Amino acid sequence: MNIYAIIILSAVILDFIVSLISDILNLRHLSPDLPETFKDVFDEDRYRKSQEYTRVTTRFGFLTSGFDLVITLIFWFAGGFNLLDQAILTWQLHPIWNGLLFIGILIFAKSILSLPFSIYSTFVIEERFGFNKTTLKTFVLDLVKGIALSLVIGGPLLAGILALFMYAGPIAWLYCWAVTTLFNLIIQFIAPTWIMPLFNKFTPLEEGELRKRILEYAKKVQYSLSGVFIIDGSKRSSKSNAFFTGFGKNKRIALFDTLIEKHTVPELVSVLAHEIGHYKKKHVITGMLISILHTGVLFFLLSLFFTQKGLFDAFYMTQISVYAGMLFFGMLYAPVEMILSILMHMLSRHHEFQADRFAIETTGDANAFINALKKLSAHNLSNLTPHPFHVFLNYSHPPVLQRIQTMQKMKPGI
Repeated sequence: MNIYAIIILSAVILDFIVSLISDILNLRHLSPDLPETFKDVFDEDRYRKSQEYTRVTTRFGFLTSGFDLVITLIFWFAGGFNLLDQAILTWQLHPIWNGLLFIGILIFAKSILSLPFSIYSTFVIEERFGFNKTTLKTFVLDLVKGIALSLVIGGPLLAGILALFMYAGPIAWLYCWAVTTLFNLIIQFIAPTWIMPLFNKFTPLEEGELRKRILEYAKKVQYSLSGVFIIDGSKRSSKSNAFFTGFGKNKRIALFDTLIEKHTVPELVSVLAHEIGHYKKKHVITGMLISILHTGVLFFLLSLFFTQKGLFDAFYMTQISVYAGMLFFGMLYAPVEMILSILMHMLSRHHEFQADRFAIETTGDANAFINALKKLSAHNLSNLTPHPFHVFLNYSHPPVLQRIQTMQKMKPGI
């Protein structure tokens, strides 16, 4: 076992252990006492149900992550990567096709192995807690559409990256960075009108008090949008959400139909104000720039490591290839990615506080937004008392109680 294998194996095991400790601490941090702030939206039964939901989903996470770890290690140390590569090479295809097949087969195999867990999560756990609305037909169609999009969109991008690293010489990483950045920008523009409607129906919000209030608010904060849409989230789950997507003339705000059913007009406007706050505070642009920079650094480091013989020896490979090197570098890079993920979560939580402040300052109604967050927490069975270490590792949003306490100190509208 060489230094590459030791680093990768240590990183894989450490990531599992840290996540396990985080989850255990989170479970132990569950409080039997309902926080006073939520007593108007939670009763004791629903609070106990929210805690049980956290326990069940966390323990199920133990099972899935443990299974993934065991399968990965067995495949690795049984020489599975080399066996697959040698089998593909016997077909005597072009190296780019070899790469597409090598990576595609691994992704497909992982998807097949994870399918029973996905089925159980959707049709047993989510069903048990009253969330699941997904039919078997919808579940299967989602899988088929996801595979089709991966082939149509992901396949050509991967082929292009492989070709550049094979033929473009020392600055191939720079070309890959440019191509990937352009590709991602195009996807951001077309996703709201071409990709997302493949999975959900977007219906323009009909005339009425809600639409009127939203448009008035958007005009007040000088926010132009192509429209406000209702998304049929109830097609898959009873959980509620709202999101902002797209750029330029394709900007859209989407409200889940389940959200509209359970909230007042002022509450819905405050939720939208929060989403608009992300745009007005340049959070979307900031995230995009960080992503572009991260992609560039990733490709540069990849260009330094992906042909290192020691990296291939760590996986018992008998032949060096661009496609396998890309995959192995991804595993080598995992510790750095974990640290970056924590930093990005910290930034995201900071952005959430800023968007919260923007929402209550521009609507002048903190109560409406606080009530909306409380209702969302109750309806989605959120964990009201997550452990700080678990939040540090995993939360892109601050705990809802912390958000509410911060807004209450601002005082407008209270």
